[in-house]
Amino acid sequence: MILATPGPVEIPYFVRETFLKETIHHRTPEFKAILLDTLEKFKNVTHLPEAVFLTSSGSGAMEAAVINIVKKKALTVNAGKFGERWGKICAAFDIPFREIKYDWDTPASADDIVAAIEEDGEIDSIFIQISESAGGLRHPVEEIAAEVKLINPDIIIVADAITAMGVEDIDTSNIDVLVGGSQKAFMLPPGLAMLGLSVKAVERIGKGKGFYFNLANEIKKQREGSTSFTPATSLIIALNEVLKKLEEIGFEKHYENTAKRHAALLASIEAIGLNIFPQVPALSMAAVYSEKAEEIRKILKEKYEINVAGGQDFMKGKLFRINNMGIIEENKMQYIVNSLELALDELGIRKYDGTAVRVYTNEREK
Repeated sequence: MILATPGPVEIPYFVRETFLKETIHHRTPEFKAILLDTLEKFKNVTHLPEAVFLTSSGSGAMEAAVINIVKKKALTVNAGKFGERWGKICAAFDIPFREIKYDWDTPASADDIVAAIEEDGEIDSIFIQISESAGGLRHPVEEIAAEVKLINPDIIIVADAITAMGVEDIDTSNIDVLVGGSQKAFMLPPGLAMLGLSVKAVERIGKGKGFYFNLANEIKKQREGSTSFTPATSLIIALNEVLKKLEEIGFEKHYENTAKRHAALLASIEAIGLNIFPQVPALSMAAVYSEKAEEIRKILKEKYEINVAGGQDFMKGKLFRINNMGIIEENKMQYIVNSLELALDELGIRKYDGTAVRVYTNEREK
């Protein structure tokens, strides 16, 4: 079965090999060296001066960011299930927040966010997704952050980059916190969350809040090569290997290849008459609108052994999402688009003529 969902993604063999090695105790010089090295390598991904790993899903890092960063009031951007989650976290901790809501296919507007912070002087932090994976949408986070910082440089910008980190080179010039997760472009099993932090973010955190998710405690410990609690040692060791691999490939080359593969994937999908859902597609996936989404997914899974993700909430049955994160073998992506066209033929939507794989291959060769 090809796992073509936008997280968890397929785990390459070189990553799986790391889990066959002997376990290293987390309070040893050997693991300390690996942790410090992995943190430094991770900083090359975020371009931020501080890094912290948490043993949790990405949502744990989202919660840690909210409870440690907000002092007065948060502004949250909701254009999908994961943007909605920012508000749910604030509500769970009785943290005041204001939410700006968009349709799932619509990117956030810098003008809307600027207007909100000019109207409400209590807002001291903004929470947004770079890639909102519920609808495969890319928000213009860098533009928004730059506009906000011109008005008030003390507002902390927190960006969920769980499905953007490792996919594209994110400009963090005006972003203070980047949240990541292991099961996306880093091609690991779920269970490890990461945060990149600016100097301003660390200052805002101060002594930190919470117990398990107290970022001040983790920053102090991890600077020394330790952790406050038992870390996901095997995942950190595997992340180290992934980051080494990406360094060998070259991050610029990896990002360029991901973007070109995405363009070819979208072109092949549109060439067979399907519609890309979001107005501004994220590079992490292809989110495709179809009234027969579930029938397409069923054929792909049962006949062609390809597992793609469906839609969530009110988009269930109307959306399917194909992964574009990580290192993907070219023949697999060709097989996926070809199988998709065959599924459309089987459903009587479009007669198969090999257009999808032909367009995909032509676009990749440009």
